Amino acid sequence: MRTPVVIVTAALTVATLLAASFLIATGTRGEDTSFASSAGQLEVQTAASGLVHPWALAFLPDGRMLVTERPGRMRIVTREGQLSPPLKGVPEVWASGQGGLLDVVLDKSYGQNNTIYFCFAERTGGGGRTAVARAKLNDADGRLDDVKIIFRQEGPLSSGNHYGCRIVQAGDGNLFVTLGEHFSHRDEAQNLADHLGKLIRIAPDGSAPADNPFVGRADAKPEIWSYGHRNAQGLAINPASGDLWEIEHGPRGGDEVNIIGKGKNYGWPVIGYGIDYSGAKIHESTARAGMEQPIKYWVPSIAPSGMAFYTAKLFPKWTGSLFTGALAGKMLVRLSLNGNTVTGEEHLLRNLNERIRDVRQGPDGALWLLTDNSAGRILRVSPAVK
Repeated sequence: MRTPVVIVTAALTVATLLAASFLIATGTRGEDTSFASSAGQLEVQTAASGLVHPWALAFLPDGRMLVTERPGRMRIVTREGQLSPPLKGVPEVWASGQGGLLDVVLDKSYGQNNTIYFCFAERTGGGGRTAVARAKLNDADGRLDDVKIIFRQEGPLSSGNHYGCRIVQAGDGNLFVTLGEHFSHRDEAQNLADHLGKLIRIAPDGSAPADNPFVGRADAKPEIWSYGHRNAQGLAINPASGDLWEIEHGPRGGDEVNIIGKGKNYGWPVIGYGIDYSGAKIHESTARAGMEQPIKYWVPSIAPSGMAFYTAKLFPKWTGSLFTGALAGKMLVRLSLNGNTVTGEEHLLRNLNERIRDVRQGPDGALWLLTDNSAGRILRVSPAVK
């Protein structure tokens, strides 16, 4: 599956000024800490603090950041690290267990339409489900306007776990969204009649594009793009190939990196590389005809979250690498790639001892991280000044 990719680059002078603004701001809000890496010493700066379980970060065109907090707040963070009041207009979320306000992305034409997309855990009946919404960011009034829920997950409800909820917009404008299998309903990941354990593809209005693989089948949801997933916490388009890559949590072992193909089955819970939390066997085997293999898996689990392909030049040795945060592993992970093959793995910032929820490449070429705790921070990772 090839997906067109649009890459927007800023002028070097703008990026330099942006980086300088952040450096000035972050230097006043906490000590900078240096960490060793294959690219030399890294400088980790606290760009903002005071966030409660921040989950996702999106850069606005002027360099400010739009950040979600799992309890249900969305804020704008300035380049000086100041947090706006919570934006008004965010729908009520079910902030229970792993649920709450989760991913947020800007529309590819945000500069013209101010449109954003976000997903969250929505309470209904006796449980929760993943919902996707579209809105216009009204910066001047600190609110979201024209909020519309464009998609609601169908199937057995969650008691508070495994919502998935990462969003990527492809070059054609369609949205890919990961949907978890709600933990206690893992067999539903193989059932095409509901949305649990699926990766969906929807149009910006929430409709199913006509070329989705299961459109027209009475026994399948038309929004499904791929299935057999557990709880995907990373999603990104590889700029080198245009392919859609996904990272999902396994149970005790078996976290996976997958390259997603149209209509493909990724095996959960029939095949995999982990065991149940009780120690019991889950999978029939590690492989089966008609089910896809990951290009990388972790045993034991690191609980990967967030995902970014690095394309900038601030770290020239790392151009082309794939980064993911780790929650259980409490680190930043770099995977070196040769085409679709993982050729190496580097564990970074382990001494930081932080659960890393999201990782993004900033417009300044630095790596930007969110720490997942009740006193969450935005961190900027750059080469240490020599």
